Amino acid sequence: MLKIPAPAHSLRFDENNQEFSIIGALRPQHDDDMRNCIEMLRDAVSRVRGTLYINVKRLVRLNNIAFRALASSVVAAATERSDLKLVIVTSSVVGWATKKFRPLMQVNPRIVVEEYDADFYPGQAFVEDSDIIGLLRTQTNMTWRHEQGILPRHGLKPGMAVADICCGIGDFAVLLHKAFAPGRMVALDHSRPSLDYARGVAEEFGISGIEYVYGDASEMLLEDNQFDFVTCRHALQVFDRPELILKELFRICKPGGRVYVTNEKNSHCLGEPRGESIQWTYNEVAKILSYFNHDIEIGPKSRRLMMDAGFSNVRMESFMVTNMDGDPQDFADIITAWRDLFAGKMSQMRGDDEAFTARFRQGFDDHIFAALHPKGYAGWPIWVASGTKPL
Repeated sequence: MLKIPAPAHSLRFDENNQEFSIIGALRPQHDDDMRNCIEMLRDAVSRVRGTLYINVKRLVRLNNIAFRALASSVVAAATERSDLKLVIVTSSVVGWATKKFRPLMQVNPRIVVEEYDADFYPGQAFVEDSDIIGLLRTQTNMTWRHEQGILPRHGLKPGMAVADICCGIGDFAVLLHKAFAPGRMVALDHSRPSLDYARGVAEEFGISGIEYVYGDASEMLLEDNQFDFVTCRHALQVFDRPELILKELFRICKPGGRVYVTNEKNSHCLGEPRGESIQWTYNEVAKILSYFNHDIEIGPKSRRLMMDAGFSNVRMESFMVTNMDGDPQDFADIITAWRDLFAGKMSQMRGDDEAFTARFRQGFDDHIFAALHPKGYAGWPIWVASGTKPL
């Protein structure tokens, strides 16, 4: 179990976003110890209009003296500023915060407490579905055939301190641990069911050296500058603000270390024979995922996103997972699961009519046909990007 030290607190006010943030631990011994925090909060109140966001997503410790001072100041601000709404933003990762602050909503209707990650990733329920776990393991096994050779080119070496962020069911972390023997390895995800499964995967492989952490990838409780190599695979594409995750990956990476991401451009999935049907369906996959706030086309954008996040020496390449990577039935099984998800649950939730859904499904069936045809070819492209955190 990873033990996260309780850091000293820091205060930030972002006037552009009208957000006052408290990060770390607030454990004053006397009321006077809260003076700086309260004065900064009051200053923030005086400078905003409409809504002030009080961000306590990374406030990991709070004693009663601090809570009383904060609560009193928030209630006073709501009383004095009838034109102002105060939104206290909590996170399920710091489980006590919502329960602690929520009673303030009964004191003044202009005080609102929001657990922002109650529905964290749009569509996260899809990837937590037990029916898809087998698919995820098959996908990782097929991509690993390529990534095992790619990772060293992007800077991974044995003995490094490594973090796998958005680790999902943990199969990639296990494979990486076996092949590269990191000196330290942390695997973080926001899904408790996925982490429970991940621990089982590690046990299955006889690996005890992975520290599993429940956490929000866009507001991690991990300290700055900890890791030589940070991975985040197929996650930026299922988060509506990928720049927030990249900012956090940058923060936890050591200066001189590298961050490695993989993403897709699903409309570039291909197959022959029946290529036109397949192409139409994967263009529609991109659209339906966009409806659920996923950008499954993000792969080629990764270089720009990483450079915008401050990374230097950004390296990029792509590879194609195909029906020729081992047993073609494995590829066909992946497509079958995609069909049942995209042309099943997602299509139904979007309200697609029967004619559209039938055509949508047909493209997946044709991709399966191409994968299993003795002369057929079916492909799924992946983009890899990595960048260095400057010294």
